Amino acid sequence: MERTGIRFHILTLFPEMVEQGLSTSIIGRAASKGCIEIHAVNIRDYSKDKHKKVDDYPYGGGAGMVMQAQPIYDAWKAVTDAIKCEGESGRSVRTVYLTPQGSLFNQQMAKELAKERDLVFLCGHYEGVDERVLEEIVTDHVSIGDYILTGGELAAMVMADAIARMAPGVLANDQSGVTESLEGNLLEYPQYSRPRVWNGKAVPETLLSGDHARVDAWRKEQSVLRTKERRPDLYARFSLSEQSE
Repeated sequence: MERTGIRFHILTLFPEMVEQGLSTSIIGRAASKGCIEIHAVNIRDYSKDKHKKVDDYPYGGGAGMVMQAQPIYDAWKAVTDAIKCEGESGRSVRTVYLTPQGSLFNQQMAKELAKERDLVFLCGHYEGVDERVLEEIVTDHVSIGDYILTGGELAAMVMADAIARMAPGVLANDQSGVTESLEGNLLEYPQYSRPRVWNGKAVPETLLSGDHARVDAWRKEQSVLRTKERRPDLYARFSLSEQSE
């Protein structure tokens, strides 16, 4: 049967962390329906050391340990060789290394990566990864923010979640991915649900009017105001795009 969903291959020292983190809620349901696939690949399984060691001291000295090239390369090659065996040998596989030194992940990048049929994420640990294997396999260096995590697994899960939302069938309402925050350089408008009055605060009357044109106009206005207040950087880009139209 022809595969339609994107596959995530996450190279990690902690596969159970990835599997548990992505097995629930919307992403877990999407995987169970076959809209996406998530494969956690244990790098230790490809170590040639009898103790399954995957790190060693850095040349030149310094604190900490560095992940070795061989186990990572062999894990990556096993994944990409399997993809090539499916008859897609002419297609290079996007391989993302999660690192604070990478390009900052954003919604536009999520949309771009969602076009791929397979994505490989490499989760680093310790003081880093042997540069030689990064040069050999990595196509994209990506950061989810200017801070340091203990490993790449959380970053990989963040990216997989954001990218998976773009895949057909993942969201119950296909419009959800179009109208939420950051689309068109605007934050999402305020949302309300029942009851009509809670803690003395009432739902805005416009949302109760039944006039869809008024509701749409109110939501657009609120998105613009909220973006201007909370994210002036986004608002500046929105203003420029409005002026160019």
